[in-house]
Amino acid sequence: MEHSYRAGRSTEPNAGASEPAGAGAGASEPASSRLMDSGSGVTRVALPRSRWLNPTILLCLVGFFVNVRPSEPFLTPYLLGPDKNLTEQQLKEVFPVWTYSYLLLLFPIFLATDYLRYKPLIIIQGAALIVTLFMLLYAQGLLAMQFVEFFYGMVTASEVAYYSYIYTVVDFNKYQKVTGYCRCATLVGYTVGSVAGQLLVSFTMISLFHLNVISLVCAVVAFFMSMLLPMPQKSIFFHRVRRDCSAKVEGAKSSSKEFESLSPLNNGHADAEHLADTHLLGPMNTTISYSHKITNKKPFKGICIVLDLIWKTLMQCYSSGPLLCWSVWWALSTCGYFQILNYVQILWENIHPSQNSQIYNGMVEAASALLGAVAAFTVGYIKISWSMWSEVALLIFSIVIVAVLYVMDIVRSIWVCYSCYIIFRIIYMMLITIATYKIAANLSVELYALVFGVNTFVALALQTLLTLIVVESNILNLDIFGQFLAYTIYFAAIAILFPIFGAYSIVKKYRERLQMAEDVSNCLDGKDEGLLKHRDTLRRV
Repeated sequence: MEHSYRAGRSTEPNAGASEPAGAGAGASEPASSRLMDSGSGVTRVALPRSRWLNPTILLCLVGFFVNVRPSEPFLTPYLLGPDKNLTEQQLKEVFPVWTYSYLLLLFPIFLATDYLRYKPLIIIQGAALIVTLFMLLYAQGLLAMQFVEFFYGMVTASEVAYYSYIYTVVDFNKYQKVTGYCRCATLVGYTVGSVAGQLLVSFTMISLFHLNVISLVCAVVAFFMSMLLPMPQKSIFFHRVRRDCSAKVEGAKSSSKEFESLSPLNNGHADAEHLADTHLLGPMNTTISYSHKITNKKPFKGICIVLDLIWKTLMQCYSSGPLLCWSVWWALSTCGYFQILNYVQILWENIHPSQNSQIYNGMVEAASALLGAVAAFTVGYIKISWSMWSEVALLIFSIVIVAVLYVMDIVRSIWVCYSCYIIFRIIYMMLITIATYKIAANLSVELYALVFGVNTFVALALQTLLTLIVVESNILNLDIFGQFLAYTIYFAAIAILFPIFGAYSIVKKYRERLQMAEDVSNCLDGKDEGLLKHRDTLRRV
């Protein structure tokens, strides 16, 4: 479904962009690589090309067909039209269910993804999408559409398996390349689906029902392709496979790599080593895998061990002030982005009813997604010191977002609304990419799913609160124009965070410079006193 799909994808906001430089620092070696004792040390032996290329191609095809859904941009007209015959008030009871189900399922599915090693959850995601589209075709009534939203919450919550799977079956030096492939596959699929839907609606007068049939066929293709994916042998927490330590040098190197992989931040190796030694790794003279230890414990005890490890890992991650600040902004802005995409089609329908005239939702969605991805990709190549100017850039562009949303709300022209929406998505993709870079720059690649999963959970919790206040009938119960005014105010409040972040950074850097100058002065004073004492001693001699 259009609103749910894009909101789910926004958990990976810089889709199509390459990983930030240094983002993979400290990541562990994947199961697909192996170590050999070459006499003088440890040599990495890369697996044959087919061992990483085949699963990458399969995963890209799955991502492509999952996202070829020409019915996505026309969801609201379909639900309001003769096929489902819902009212706008009923839509306000349907759409929030996706937010609630996504929030409810996100953490359990994250644990299940790690425990079951990714592939089963990718298959479950495909099955849930098939159920969603089948019900969208044949189920009738308000309750049925709420169940549709629930199953789609399962689809979007399961996307963590798609984006994490590839790191368990390829070599570390292929991470950046295959990440780009997989994200581009989803982007191309979504763009192809949106353009195809628009062309079919505009030139063949095909019904929206048959657009959903095409979406269902593509989902079935993706489901069967997901079954061909190879099963990973490791995961982040439940199945951390220990390498055999048959040689001293090899054992020391391997242990060092394992410790390094557990360090969420590059400057936290000491704590990470203690964490790993206590919770993950067994004695150096054992060849038993960590996954063997976990799976042979009672299920509840094993889960408690992993939950404790996750908690301590998160505490170490968020102990970094900059990472915490940027994560807060990431969650707040993603919450607003989810909400805009959830309800923008209702705004378009009120401004330009689809029953009376031609609509171009498909082209607008395709253009905004493609241009947003290009903008996100371009940010990675702009020669600018983001550590110095990121807060200023985010403040300026956030003000533009506030202006664009305000224009969307007060100017009742569909083409102005379309244009503002495209601008909104382009700017948001740029801003969220900067924030993502700032968060991920010092994170291990293996911890992306965990940290951004937690950030997404916070965003969904905030969105739930925002939905209850703005949309639900028992509190404000605003109409669609009132809702967008509320979202404008929300983004204005977020924009105020940037001066706060900037002031904090300036004060911190100023204090560090004062401390450094004071230390240098003390050092020089100490040297001067030493020289004077030495000169007095020489004189007495």
